[in-house]
Amino acid sequence: MSALRIKHTFRLPPDLSAELADYAARKRVAQALVVETALATFLSGDSAEHLEAVLSRRLDRMTRQSEKLAWHVELTNETLALFIRFWLVNNPPLPDTAMAAAQAMGKERWERFIETLNRRMEFGPRLKNEISEDVDAAGSLETR
Repeated sequence: MSALRIKHTFRLPPDLSAELADYAARKRVAQALVVETALATFLSGDSAEHLEAVLSRRLDRMTRQSEKLAWHVELTNETLALFIRFWLVNNPPLPDTAMAAAQAMGKERWERFIETLNRRMEFGPRLKNEISEDVDAAGSLETR
């Protein structure tokens, strides 16, 4: 843009004026620069193409995030299913005489499990990282 500037005077609705002032303050730029940039974008012939490109990049990023989330959900489901199958196969039903002691021990183990889960969720390590490390280590052993 050239150094020559032509002054324009125009009126804005109060709510739009407040939005302009707020946006300029948040971005720490002059209101005139915001208006100038908005007009240039609005009047340029490629604004539709620019908007399409921006939206396309954002949708691509969201698609990748969604695919990653789906993978983590599938991993969680498979992990849980595998554990339940293993537990059911390896734990026969208890006789009635041992039930009270087993329930007390189960409650204590559950509380330790919740404490451990809370600690891991807060400080790590996370299962996905451990799996990556295990897979990397197994791969490096195979290449030897």
